[in-house]
Amino acid sequence: MLQQTPVSRVLPIWHEWVERWPEPADLAAAPPGEAIRHWGRLGYPRRALRLHQAAQAIVERHGGVVPSDHAELLALPGIGSYTAAAVASFAFGQRHAVLDTNVRRVFARAVTGIEYPPVATTAAETRLATELLPKEDARAARWAVAVMELGALVCTARSPKCAACPIADQCAWRLAGSPPHSGPARKGQAWAGTDRQIRGALLAALRVSREPLSHPQLVIEVPDSALREPGQRSRCLAGLIEDGLVEPLAGERYQLPA
Repeated sequence: MLQQTPVSRVLPIWHEWVERWPEPADLAAAPPGEAIRHWGRLGYPRRALRLHQAAQAIVERHGGVVPSDHAELLALPGIGSYTAAAVASFAFGQRHAVLDTNVRRVFARAVTGIEYPPVATTAAETRLATELLPKEDARAARWAVAVMELGALVCTARSPKCAACPIADQCAWRLAGSPPHSGPARKGQAWAGTDRQIRGALLAALRVSREPLSHPQLVIEVPDSALREPGQRSRCLAGLIEDGLVEPLAGERYQLPA
């Protein structure tokens, strides 16, 4: 849930999820559409589907118990290198480099001396993060949390609180005079009228309804005035079906997957 989503948006949804589905088996037993429905407006709803698939795999392969082994975590549906490392480190106290946006920014500034890290994680960043980890598992797990919190609360993207930073005297970027970013422009993500917005609006209509919606009903929910181009609604609906987020029924009716 925290991937590409602020903690403030995740917390209420997370609390609802763990109350509704406290164990992987509880989530695995629910229809996938319910996972999508209760994902709400967190965005990137394929994450909800993958989480449901991961819960099913945990039940089938591990007796309903989340595995502690990094390789077994990585083998679960929808679990990439970042999530596997985060779970192994935060939940099981193991030594793994957990590289999210906040951590990468801390290392870029404190060690490399640049304001922002590259757009995509590089092999050099992963090597650096691994080299900086304390050798003991318990200390490495605490380190992973500490660096992430440092980036989220102090070494922020736009207004870093250097005066409050515990490593300010060692920060290569600060010691160099805090040079401005010289790489490619950091572009914000457009939203209005994009396929992401239209897909989200279609899913929102299906989440609210407990009955399948017809194509005319979806047109009412997502009118032509919301579209950037003709055919966008149909294209987005087809994409949702292909991704397994929407189930088509006879008579041009649609619902969340059962």
